[in-house]
Amino acid sequence: MATNEAFSRTLIDAQLGDVGWKISDGVSAHFEYQLSDGTKADYLLCDRNGRGLAVVEAKRSSVHAPTAADQARHYAGLANVPFIFLANGREIWFWDWRNEAHPRLVSSFYSQADLERRVATAVQRRDLLSVPIDKRVAGRDYQQACIDALSTEIQLGRRSLLVEMATGTGKTRTAAAFIKRMFEANAATRVLFLVDRITLAGQTEENFTEYLPDLPSYVLRAGRRFDDAKRITIATLQSMVNIYRDYSAGYFDLIITDECHRSIYGQWSGVLRHFDGIQLGLTATPCVAGEEQAEDDKAFVRDTLRFFGVDKPTFSYGIGQAIDDGYLVPYQIYKAKTVKTAAEGGFEVKKEELDWSAMDEVTAVELRDAFGDNKSITVDPNALERRFTIPERNRAIVREFREVMRNGYLDAKGIQRKPVPGKTIVFAVTKRHAETLARLFDEAFADEKPHPAVRYADYVVSDTGGDDTRDGMTKIRAFKKEKYPQILVSVNMLDTGFDFPELQNLIFARYTKSAILYRQMRGRGARKAPGKALFTMFDFVGVTDMHEGDDRPVEGGAVRVSEPKPRPQQPRRLLALDIDDQIDPTTRAWLTMDADGNLVQPEATEALAQAIGARFESWLLPREAQFNQEQVRWLRLIGNTLRANAGTLDDFTADHLDFFQSFTALGGQAAAVRLFGGALALENMLASLSLAVFSTEATGPGHSGDAVSASLH
Repeated sequence: MATNEAFSRTLIDAQLGDVGWKISDGVSAHFEYQLSDGTKADYLLCDRNGRGLAVVEAKRSSVHAPTAADQARHYAGLANVPFIFLANGREIWFWDWRNEAHPRLVSSFYSQADLERRVATAVQRRDLLSVPIDKRVAGRDYQQACIDALSTEIQLGRRSLLVEMATGTGKTRTAAAFIKRMFEANAATRVLFLVDRITLAGQTEENFTEYLPDLPSYVLRAGRRFDDAKRITIATLQSMVNIYRDYSAGYFDLIITDECHRSIYGQWSGVLRHFDGIQLGLTATPCVAGEEQAEDDKAFVRDTLRFFGVDKPTFSYGIGQAIDDGYLVPYQIYKAKTVKTAAEGGFEVKKEELDWSAMDEVTAVELRDAFGDNKSITVDPNALERRFTIPERNRAIVREFREVMRNGYLDAKGIQRKPVPGKTIVFAVTKRHAETLARLFDEAFADEKPHPAVRYADYVVSDTGGDDTRDGMTKIRAFKKEKYPQILVSVNMLDTGFDFPELQNLIFARYTKSAILYRQMRGRGARKAPGKALFTMFDFVGVTDMHEGDDRPVEGGAVRVSEPKPRPQQPRRLLALDIDDQIDPTTRAWLTMDADGNLVQPEATEALAQAIGARFESWLLPREAQFNQEQVRWLRLIGNTLRANAGTLDDFTADHLDFFQSFTALGGQAAAVRLFGGALALENMLASLSLAVFSTEATGPGHSGDAVSASLH
């Protein structure tokens, strides 16, 4: 044996020992194993009963190991073993030679237990497509189509899969049903499900306990070991970083990475690459690194498509299609910016504007440094809450939200719009910003609190901040399950993965250039819930101006990696600019989106309003003599409301009379019940009206039913 080959075998012996092989016991491993034709396999690896599992073909380090594939296949055939390892001391290649055309590079040898599992499942393996999908877990057509698409790819031998599925369309349910099919087909016996934050791990475990009660799962906590008795391990990459090398590459058969655009690249990507299972990525937003990276996209310097080796997702189901199919609710946007936020090219702050006498000395020194010899400085509005803050700006945002929620928005044409009251998420910039906004919202809605000590608004910040969020999950659970808080201000905690269908409103107090992050944030409100026809986004920073209308699929490309910038040892103080700021009335706007997520143009809305008005008149004129003067006045108000909200209403019920200000000023639903002779009479009359105005037969051209639904039951 050549000296350099002997050296390679020394390394291979150590590598086998690293994953638990007892290479000197004479049972588990045999050296120079004699074959029936007189040749010898370098190693024969056996199960605990001495039955062969795999041959190892060892080469010197200068030889590319896969070049020995044919030789090793000859040995494996004679030894009647299903698996082959090709090794040269530097690299290890694994080959299921009876089912795969080529060997693949792996990070380690398989352990004896992992090889035994693979052999056992191979004997009992079934055709994936022959195993029924559990429709109780994934009953929607597109979910089943996704599972079939993944199964087909695996049957073809592909091991890297990517699913793009809009937020709220059931990625976790789809994954659970896919896992169940994989287990029942004996295509997998152990699964790793990765999430990007530990706060999502518990949520995933709860879901799997509900969807897969017969398949035990657990959350891997930092510092713990894998639980060999459990079938599904739920973990973050961070929780695995210190233990993953203690396990062989074959420990997991299937690795699913949720929100993979956030997880697959970065300092822990080696964890994901270590295990030689089928890789499945789940994301709502496949991303690619562009030439110019947005600040928020630095966390996403990833090319998901490149990682999974595909030129497009294995399966896609986008938000437009989901809204069109009725699985997600559409949305409307209220836009308003303060004077400073709306300033093109930044806003000027003059030295003389500031009250220097009211500042503490440290703040005054830092502000003098910022001004230098200049009489003024220019501040980028999108940088507010990082270096500078304008307290009056935050107050103006809170006042505007309160006003629109209570009284609606009356535009220049006299059209009244009103969002639906309910649970609300606010996206803030920093922890300090979140705390400030939560306090201001709490004060603004103090009259709606049952007791001064109750928090109408609270805040949570990213769980990467140590003690900052020790009670973060408690706050999130309270937000979801209890009446208060009604408003939860978030910094990186609720942007992705947060599942709360009853959410009615999103407030953007944080600007992001990242289309990826924007889509994730927008998706928080899209889930359906009983009585929820749409959700409202309040844009106080202009983020929708940049991103709305651009939901195109993202194509693949090369990742450009840059050196991380050093961070300052101490965080910089947030300098408060005690200057006036208020909502700029010229920036106020109400946008309605159609089922495809496209802006409904004013011309189309006007045409629709005219059509609805004509249908209303056609309903009322033959009946007008049946009503008294006061009833007709109410009906005319209803007709005006229908025309004013064309494109956002798809019916009109008694509940709307307690929603629009024009009716609440007259006593609302209770007054209408008395006026029209009782609740049943009112209900029947409005049902007749809605049928005439909104039914498919009545709609005709120009109102196909694709307009945003906003019935408020």
